[in-house]
Amino acid sequence: MRKYEVIFIVKPMEEEATNAVVEKFTKLIAANGGTVDSEDRWGKKRLAYEIKDCTEGYYVLLNVTAEPACVAEVDRVMKITDDLLKHMVVRVEE
Repeated sequence: MRKYEVIFIVKPMEEEATNAVVEKFTKLIAANGGTVDSEDRWGKKRLAYEIKDCTEGYYVLLNVTAEPACVAEVDRVMKITDDLLKHMVVRVEE
């Protein structure tokens, strides 16, 4: 098991919809054998430049312990999710 930081920006939308997107990824990580060590919601922030016609986004940081296959699946699902503006997965050095 390795430690990762998963950060993503959700499109600005209703609070319930945003919570559903975050919940979707925490459940996906758990379903693939990983654990979410901490969830840090940075909230809605103004973007430095426009992404997909949006000037604001909701930032979320997840600290995850998982196998590489789990992280690969999360990355794949994030790429095809329309509610995300950007995402990044980084392995944390121990």
